[in-house]
Amino acid sequence: MGKKHIPIIVGAAQFTQRKGTSQPLDSLSLIVKTAQDAIENTKTQKIIDCIDAIYMVNISSWSYEDAPGELGKRLNITPKEKIYLPDGGQSPQMLINRAAKTIASGQHRCVLVTGGEAAYSTYRVFNNIRPEHWPEKKPPAYMNGEHWERYDIENKYGLYWPSLTYAIFETALRASSKHSIKEHRKYMGELFEGFSKVASKNPLSWTQKQYSAEEITTPSPENRLVTYPYTKRMCANNLVDQAGTIIITNEEIAELLNIEINQWVYLMGGADLKNISQIYRRPRLDNSPAVREGSRVALKQAGLKSSDIDKFDLYSCFPSIVEIFIKELGIKDDDPRDLTVTGGLPYFGTPLSNYSLHAVINTVELIRTNPSLKIMIIANGGYNTKQSIGIYGNKPPKEDWGTRDDSKLQESILKQSLPDAEVQANGKLTVEGYSIIYDRDGPAKRAVLLGTLENKKRALAIVTEPEMLLTLENQEIVGKIFVIKYNATLERNIAISME
Repeated sequence: MGKKHIPIIVGAAQFTQRKGTSQPLDSLSLIVKTAQDAIENTKTQKIIDCIDAIYMVNISSWSYEDAPGELGKRLNITPKEKIYLPDGGQSPQMLINRAAKTIASGQHRCVLVTGGEAAYSTYRVFNNIRPEHWPEKKPPAYMNGEHWERYDIENKYGLYWPSLTYAIFETALRASSKHSIKEHRKYMGELFEGFSKVASKNPLSWTQKQYSAEEITTPSPENRLVTYPYTKRMCANNLVDQAGTIIITNEEIAELLNIEINQWVYLMGGADLKNISQIYRRPRLDNSPAVREGSRVALKQAGLKSSDIDKFDLYSCFPSIVEIFIKELGIKDDDPRDLTVTGGLPYFGTPLSNYSLHAVINTVELIRTNPSLKIMIIANGGYNTKQSIGIYGNKPPKEDWGTRDDSKLQESILKQSLPDAEVQANGKLTVEGYSIIYDRDGPAKRAVLLGTLENKKRALAIVTEPEMLLTLENQEIVGKIFVIKYNATLERNIAISME
């Protein structure tokens, strides 16, 4: 890759549409606004003639027949390539990594990466009824990339619900860290207190109130229990109106268009890897081989060590995913480096799949202000399933984009898959992770256990007995043994007793 093909970000813009806006824009109109602002941010309208690809993150709160194509029309761009992805929080960074490769190879001159949601307006203002100034919903004519696989055995126990699945990871992490219940609650609160502090100083955050660790972890009418051990303030806030856009080109075009060098931000390294899709097939519930290996190869591409990174933005839909990433990156408890550049998903906001694009935009702004900074972003999709990593700074990558083949690395992660789970289980289950689901008004409804049977196969089970649920709330049960029995009527394994 010669100098002319080195990918750089030259334009970036984002927008938060506040509550109370008299005529709120729909999702695509928010995207159009930030795309226009990103073009303006390059300080040359000539960039429009160079944009030959539009990559768009999935829009979940409204649907359009051809969202990238409509965006192109509004910007007067006819792209050679349009990409519109299924949902997934890894999408923004994954699209940026793809854009870097296509620019490095000469396939594209300039790529616009964008996404946005008007979920708050859709569901809270208009109650999912189309206002007159919004377009009609139309199903997308196409989607690129993998759709999420759903697994019947996990669906039966509610593991499609992120706050349940990540809470199961949380109890596994608590046990492996040797924390008591009280110690771990304090740890989670202090972790997210740091995120809330950053969000409170970010003018684009949806929630700008700064919460203390106690306010985050203590249940209250405003902070109900969602799934044990999570309160509402530990969970991603999807009901936001936010959008963002970046423009990526190469050094040669930036020079031809007289884009000032202090506008350039380099994509120094990146990786896209996934963990085993089925949660019950993963050897451990408290790790991410995808981030461990992905961060290693991304740092190598950038010519950096982990200690060279000045700031991180770790995907933060729930505390457990942050803790997993901290563990895989080897970040110590007393490390002073920021773990978010936005404030995180519960406080900055979660425009569904597009959160990490806002992290990239904040990163661009930070590096332009302080060019010595090196920032790593980790985006996450699914249930600690797909992870995309990006490293940003003011220097080109040490290793060119598109020259590395990670297929064998990916294969080595997936080949660790465990056998299928025991669907109709009768016997003793050693618990590896668990959570409790609560009604909106407070009481515990049921619990879900995930563990290993005496035959070494994984199994899931539910707990509904009130006294047993109380035990689960107040005692560490990871490592405990439950007698479970398959209930043909419920088509689920039921916990009968705890040994």
